[in-house]
Amino acid sequence: MLTEPIKHNSELGYYTNFMNLFDMTSVAVPTALTEKGLPFGVTLVGPVFSDRALLSIANRIQQICPLPQGLGDQSEIMPETNPVGDSEFIDVAVCGAHLDGLPLNWQLRERGGILSETTFTAKSYRMYALSGGPPFRPGLIRDSDQGGQISVEVWTLPASEFGSFVANIPAPLGIGKLELVDGRWVSGFICEPSGIDGAEEITHLGGWKKYV
Repeated sequence: MLTEPIKHNSELGYYTNFMNLFDMTSVAVPTALTEKGLPFGVTLVGPVFSDRALLSIANRIQQICPLPQGLGDQSEIMPETNPVGDSEFIDVAVCGAHLDGLPLNWQLRERGGILSETTFTAKSYRMYALSGGPPFRPGLIRDSDQGGQISVEVWTLPASEFGSFVANIPAPLGIGKLELVDGRWVSGFICEPSGIDGAEEITHLGGWKKYV
C-alpha cells in the first residue's frame, strides 16, 4: 500500500472513488454472508447532504437482512428510528371511502395523489362502521390489546396539497399517526373515541371494502 498507494486505493475504492470527486454521499451496508462465509454488502449513493435519508434506507435494509455481530452469534441491535421522508411529498394511509374505487378517492387523485402500496396496519386497531352518510365511512381506534390488522392503502400526496386534503375531513375523523404492519408510522385516518358511540364494530372483516 505504501509503495503504490494510488493504485491500491483505486482498487479498493473501485465503486466509490468518484464520491468525493462528484461531491456525493454514500453508506456501505452489510447484507449477507456468502457460501464461503465472506461478507457481501451494498453501497447506497445519493447527492451531497443526503446522509440522513441514506442512513434511513440503510436501517431498513439491516432490519430485512439481520446479521450477527462479528464472529459471534449475538444479533445486532437495530436502532428504533423513523424513516426520513421526502419533504415534497407526504404519505397518507386511507382505510375507507378514500380507497381506490370508492366514492371519495377523487379527493386524492385530483390533488396528484399516487397509490404507493396496499398493506395492513399493525395488529393494534379496531374498525367501526360509523353512523351517517352517504358517503359511509369507517373509524379506526387504536387498541394494542384487542386490536387486529386492517387493510389500508398508502397514497403519496404532494406536500402542497396535504393541508387542503386534511381541511375537508369531517369530525369525528382526523389525521394522526398510524402504525403499519412493518413498523412504520405514517399519517393516516384515525377516529375520536366518542365517534364510535352506537357504531358497528367490523374489525373481524379486516377492512372496509369487505364490509361494503
